[in-house]
Amino acid sequence: MVTFSRNRQEVSFLSRDKLAIIPLGGMGEIGKNMTAVRYGENILLIDCGLMFPEEEMLGIDVVIPDITYLLENRDCVRGIVLTHGHEDHIGALPFVLKQLNVPVYGTRLTLGLLQGKLKEHGLNGVQLQVVKPRDAVHIGPFRVEFIRVSHSIPDAVAIAVHTPVGVLVHTGDFKIDQTPVDGQVTDFCRLAQLGERGVLVLMSDSTNVERPGYTMSERVVGATFDETFRQARERIIVATFASNVHRLQQAIATARRYDRKVAVVGRSMVNVLSVAQELGYIEVPDGTLIELDEANRLPKNKVVLLSTGSQGEPMSALTRMAMCDHRQVEIIPGDTIIISATPIPGNEKLVARIIDQLFKQGAHVIYEKVSGIHVSGHPSQEELKLMINLVRPRFFVPVHGEHRMLIKHAELARGMGIPPENIFVLENGQVLEFNRKGGRIAGRVTAGRVLVDGLGVGDVGNIVLRDRKQLSQDGILIVVVTIDRESGQVIAGPDIVSRGFVYVRESEQLMEDAREKVKCALVKCTGNGVSEWAAIKSQVRDTLGKYLFEKTRRRPMILPIIMEV
Repeated sequence: MVTFSRNRQEVSFLSRDKLAIIPLGGMGEIGKNMTAVRYGENILLIDCGLMFPEEEMLGIDVVIPDITYLLENRDCVRGIVLTHGHEDHIGALPFVLKQLNVPVYGTRLTLGLLQGKLKEHGLNGVQLQVVKPRDAVHIGPFRVEFIRVSHSIPDAVAIAVHTPVGVLVHTGDFKIDQTPVDGQVTDFCRLAQLGERGVLVLMSDSTNVERPGYTMSERVVGATFDETFRQARERIIVATFASNVHRLQQAIATARRYDRKVAVVGRSMVNVLSVAQELGYIEVPDGTLIELDEANRLPKNKVVLLSTGSQGEPMSALTRMAMCDHRQVEIIPGDTIIISATPIPGNEKLVARIIDQLFKQGAHVIYEKVSGIHVSGHPSQEELKLMINLVRPRFFVPVHGEHRMLIKHAELARGMGIPPENIFVLENGQVLEFNRKGGRIAGRVTAGRVLVDGLGVGDVGNIVLRDRKQLSQDGILIVVVTIDRESGQVIAGPDIVSRGFVYVRESEQLMEDAREKVKCALVKCTGNGVSEWAAIKSQVRDTLGKYLFEKTRRRPMILPIIMEV
């Protein structure tokens, strides 16, 4: 059962003439995108994403938004609308829908990818409503319009929410690609029409706001693929995001052009390719796609492998290849490996390590820093300016970025003529309230991070992470003592077991002295008539901890275990 902590905070925006925007994720961070739009007793959610754990979140699988506020107002939640199918926009839905059974609206590919996730989590009966660009649906008092935009995954849309107070435009993730691979250009006309009629507030993607100019078209990667495939003499391995369907399409088309067969490595990429092919978002010529076993029997210069692992994920296919740990694929000298992705902030070291390992094995590695093998799916400064000029909002809210990115985007909006008092840089949980006269920050609701570890959702918090960090840094000592129940005298032990602290065979004197310190602590307790286990454990922990720090300058976790006979 999924559970979330509850810490109720009241805000006063239930008046029917006010519109509230409440980001529950995606502000001051990359990922976990989720925004609540509230009017009276009606809440509409835009996206429901996850983020991947930061380096200090040891053992955590994913991070999802805290939906305490939504659970406290579950009767008001009318539906969830999705901008596109990336994990940071749909990945938390299987966890949230277990608590909130509401309709979900999205384009065909977005819902196709979502269905696979829901099936994995055993969720049946979720109401999935397929929409197309230019469609409009009524959800409570909201008329929600879907507007085509370009991104690194097909079927991406911006969201226009028509409310009694005004129109809210949420761009989702987008870029201005004049030559997209699928030919589906951003719907500039509809965005301009909305701007002409008047938009209350624009919420716009801030991920690439630090980059000047324009983001290159996805077709640039296709040209680079063509050149690289033409020059490669042996096997080619392309690692990219599994969800980058346009990138996969270009790799498959180029492989076909150079008479190579294509095999897919990595479960997530197999799933995405299967869904995209089934729904018609990717074309695979007959006979091009083969199984990995068959690819291993072909000449190396006739094979292309599409692989996961462009972010150096420890269990991904490319990482296992680099570490000589993959059961079916072994890197050999002469392989050309294309890493067609930019490291997500925080993953730079992982990716660099994988690249080094691949070079050591004799592979020729092409990666973003030294080639045009990757382009972003997010808008640079000139595209952000164009979006503002098209929509011409009265108020502006930068979204989807770390805090410096939000600030930079706010500065850019000021340069476009939006008054500073009409620009709001928000934090997760802040309530931005609008009426027909203006907008203001009106309070705060519960928002934060819920950590997912295995099957546990929200059961790992700061204390557990602190313990894991201590264990990873200084290890653990387990002290086992057997005490007579009647006399309180020690009849066995103390025995000390060390894991991750010192190598016992080379530190026998230290361990023997540690045992003596524990004995002295136990004698002190029994001599003073102390019989409470908690007091004895505390005395052992304090005495041993002080001694070990004096000798080693380390603070291992000390776990006393007392047994009575």
